[in-house]
Amino acid sequence: QVQLVESGGGLVQAGGSLTLSCVASGSMFSINGMGWYRQVPGKQRELVAGITRRGISNYADSVKGRFTISRDNAKNTVYLQMSSLKPEEKAVYYCNANPHRALVVGGPVGNYWGQGTQVTVSS
Repeated sequence: QVQLVESGGGLVQAGGSLTLSCVASGSMFSINGMGWYRQVPGKQRELVAGITRRGISNYADSVKGRFTISRDNAKNTVYLQMSSLKPEEKAVYYCNANPHRALVVGGPVGNYWGQGTQVTVSS
């Protein structure tokens, strides 16, 4: 069983930056895919970025060049650095873990979810 706890959400002005953190209970060495999804009310949850145990990352096209995902297996933590934020990126951001597979756009989601953290971008 894996438990994920996100933090770092909040209010930021358009063009600003924010860093989200997700701490996993237990060892992350056994978890292959870690990633961040976001969900806007009335829309499907979408993958923003994923990273494998070995550090291979992938991003949604809409965030490439602005967001950076990283993980520290020793600290059981995955991060999402977001910059040049846009008002339409206001959403609840969720941490997700798939013990067996990488998290990629269009691919299967993991079994484990955090509770979500709200990101609000003001215009």
